[in-house]
Amino acid sequence: MRKDIHPGSYRLVVFRDMTNGDEFLTRSCVDSKETTQFKDGNEYPLYKLDISSSSHPFFTGKKVFVDTAGRVEKFMKKYQKK
Repeated sequence: MRKDIHPGSYRLVVFRDMTNGDEFLTRSCVDSKETTQFKDGNEYPLYKLDISSSSHPFFTGKKVFVDTAGRVEKFMKKYQKK
């Protein structure tokens, strides 16, 4: 294996799912300018996720309809019968 290809800046980071607010703490080297206080009382860098396994329909078994920026309306308008 090649040496020195992995980043050396792994640290604990809180990932927050913006869909449902769930948070989890794990080691990562992702850049973040925000911080948050986790359940254990310590402050960690915060990285915001649009979706995670706690809100993704594949893992939850629930169908979730998310209409971001009127995608459905744009589609209907574009392909409506004239």
